[in-house]
Amino acid sequence: MTSSESNALQTGSLYVVATPIGNLEDMSFRAVRVLQTVAAIAAEDTRHTGKLLHHFQIKTPQISYHQHNTQIRTPELIQRLLSGQDVALVSDAGMPGISDPGVELVQACVEAGIAVIPIPGANAAIAALVTSGLPCDRFCFEGFLPAKGKARQQRLQEIATESRTVVLYEAPHRLRQTLKDLAEQVDDNRQIVLARELTKRFEEFWRGSVPAAITHYQSHEPKGEFTLVLAGVVENQDLPTETDLRAELQVLLAQGWSKSRASRQLAEKHAMSRRQIYQLTLDLESVD
Repeated sequence: MTSSESNALQTGSLYVVATPIGNLEDMSFRAVRVLQTVAAIAAEDTRHTGKLLHHFQIKTPQISYHQHNTQIRTPELIQRLLSGQDVALVSDAGMPGISDPGVELVQACVEAGIAVIPIPGANAAIAALVTSGLPCDRFCFEGFLPAKGKARQQRLQEIATESRTVVLYEAPHRLRQTLKDLAEQVDDNRQIVLARELTKRFEEFWRGSVPAAITHYQSHEPKGEFTLVLAGVVENQDLPTETDLRAELQVLLAQGWSKSRASRQLAEKHAMSRRQIYQLTLDLESVD
């Protein structure tokens, strides 16, 4: 037992336990031991976690703890911990609190002076990041984007100017729309890696530009959970001024190029958003 595990003699400890994201062999010996010895396991889905416990012959009782009952369950679990019981927190897969329930309980424990002990393990965001081939020294985790509206647009605009590598989660039925929305905000050369079904039988990585990803998934049905790793914007690049772009557009349009083709050409040339340049072609029309 570590010093952090033994620092709470009168109260119990909350163990935040990572569980496999697909492959059961990713379960750590320490995680199994903790789940065997705590008084109770707070699980996002007791049926799902029940299968994991059965596989490792763990008999510890479960308590449901999910996004719809945190207000009720959190005080109950705090009382258990204050009475001296140790409790483990698990989600359906990966690390609790990362796009999964758990933050409220951890915050409540911190406020109550209860020890919170991490039991690290599998995590889809980190697994995809380190195998993406994109920079890992600086990155940001966005999780799932807002489903729609102003909040979604604002987040996409922030991602478009982010210089760090960006990690996102997406469900298969929303993947095509998310790629389309990204393409409207980022330049055509921005590289992206799509990791599908990590650690599972049909694990797959796709690498290329955002427009190429759209083309690929138009002919390939998205299946399984996706983790998207998007390259950051290259800093300090010499971008042309709006006046320069207008002049280049006028030359191409005068040569008979369509607005769409001219916008694509300059977007690729300057590593800029095609949507932004296309808007300039519309502005040229209004001036004329």
